[in-house]
Amino acid sequence: MFGAIYGDIIGSYYEVHSTKDYNFPLHKYSTFTDDSVLIAAVCKTILNNPGEISVWGVSARAKEFASQYRQYYSYFPYAGFGNMFMAWADNPYAPDGKSYGNGAAMRVLPIGYAYGTLRQTLLQAKASCLSTHNHREAVAAAQAVAASIFLARHGKSKEYIKRYLERKFGYDLSVPLSEIRKVHVFHPRASYSVPPAIVAFLESTDYESAVRGAVSLGGDADTQACIAGGIAEAFYGEIPEHIKRFCADKIDITIKQAVSEFEKRYE
Repeated sequence: MFGAIYGDIIGSYYEVHSTKDYNFPLHKYSTFTDDSVLIAAVCKTILNNPGEISVWGVSARAKEFASQYRQYYSYFPYAGFGNMFMAWADNPYAPDGKSYGNGAAMRVLPIGYAYGTLRQTLLQAKASCLSTHNHREAVAAAQAVAASIFLARHGKSKEYIKRYLERKFGYDLSVPLSEIRKVHVFHPRASYSVPPAIVAFLESTDYESAVRGAVSLGGDADTQACIAGGIAEAFYGEIPEHIKRFCADKIDITIKQAVSEFEKRYE
């Protein structure tokens, strides 16, 4: 799970200082963002209640995720949350948000580790979306990321993962990163930003190349690197030591504790 958080940290500087350079330096001012905060919230939700749900239990489960989102937001209100999320989190009576952004996809990664079937993984991913991202594009993107993690952990090939995502969610993952990079810009819409992050993983040869590919798109660098790095960790199983060292002191202890506890149970 730390692979997603390391991607968030590495990409954070380049969310503002956009780059198309694959060989960008790791920057000392990088930090964790709302991506890491809400990943920890998802970890804590699952740790508190690891049970499976049926299609009739999605709404109740969504409330459990929502409670932890608000709790972790209260710990780190200045971690770079979007205005829509902050307005929702600050109001306990707020209705479900209809965002079609990539915020649900970047936090969903722990779900791909915690459940024994793809069907349950998809149900839990949907539940994790509904309080803030109750929009078909956001739900599809979150399910695609969770499914990628699940399939990678169960030994499926990149080609298998690619075909599944294209068939299930209608994504076109055949355009190479070199072509995407030429025209890609910052935009958090899930259907725009999540598929290129998945392509960064599909074209990678190891964890670091997945993160570098995602950041060098010049888009929503922290979230795209978070997604690509999270899937790459599940697929390759290894993260370079120099990346671990670079990121280790940049993670708040509250986040580190939740994710470490989750890893002990599910990895």
